[in-house]
Amino acid sequence: MERVVSGIRSTGNLHLGNYFGALKNFIKMQNENECFFFIADYHSLTTHPTPANLHGNVRQVLAEYLAAGIDPEKATIYVQSDVPEVAELYLLLNMNAYVGELERTTSFKDKVRKDPNNVNAGLLTYPVLMAADIIMHHATKVPVGKDQEQNLEMARKFARRFNNMYKHDYFVEPEPFNFGAELVKVPGLDGSGKMGKSEGNGLFLFDDEKVIRKKVMRAVTDAGPTVPNSPISEPIQNIFTIMDLVSTPDTVAFFKEKYASCEIRYGDLKKQLAEDIITVINPIREKILDNYNNEEYLRKVSRMGAEKARESAAKTVREVREIIGFKPF
Repeated sequence: MERVVSGIRSTGNLHLGNYFGALKNFIKMQNENECFFFIADYHSLTTHPTPANLHGNVRQVLAEYLAAGIDPEKATIYVQSDVPEVAELYLLLNMNAYVGELERTTSFKDKVRKDPNNVNAGLLTYPVLMAADIIMHHATKVPVGKDQEQNLEMARKFARRFNNMYKHDYFVEPEPFNFGAELVKVPGLDGSGKMGKSEGNGLFLFDDEKVIRKKVMRAVTDAGPTVPNSPISEPIQNIFTIMDLVSTPDTVAFFKEKYASCEIRYGDLKKQLAEDIITVINPIREKILDNYNNEEYLRKVSRMGAEKARESAAKTVREVREIIGFKPF
């Protein structure tokens, strides 16, 4: 059994891309591995140092992940800031992280370019905090996207460096877990690219029926096919890709046949897609609302997760302190 660690952003709501992408695989993984899923509220401060409602964001994300299928009885789901050992291990690893290598990371350079007035120390040492989150639980596998591959490699480097500096084979070097063909790329509604919050093209699990219909009806299309069996353009293929996830095979086949015969009506296509998305999202949305309004349940889940995470983290920090040479008088 692998030990898996993955962070969850505390500043973003779940959209269909998250749900049919990584989250579906997380749900599968929790049945087959020992999983630690944490809501990364410390990380959010690197780019949003003065959040308007940090606790509310965390509460929303926790309610959404539980509603979408993360089971606190199977996996450890916790809030990063509820585990103070994270901060101590982050501090200790920072002593062995070098400014030059941190400045060269792609994510740091990208953030500096986009927001040069918010280059804080936390942003620079983001890979160290990420490393602490991962190696604290001795993770063997870490699900990562392309944008986080370099940061995972940094975590492997810091684990290896600690072992070499203190001549102690202690930390595991975590391997990337790539879902490969299992990872579904869900396109946005703007005609190209993947669905995302920052892109403004997302369909969120918390969206109500009116919002979903409005978003889908505004989806980018083309002028329509003029020659039978002509290739499907990218904007229309994006709509069919989403339809493949939420609609019945018969529905998809019907509209593809209409496209091939140049009889398709995009208004009908969008109306059908909107209703099928609503059918998928509504039950999840209802659970999100139930969870969000059940503060006692969220408190129970977060406490249980914190206890399980701290048991693992405290053991690691205690042993790391001993390896380094910290001893009580």
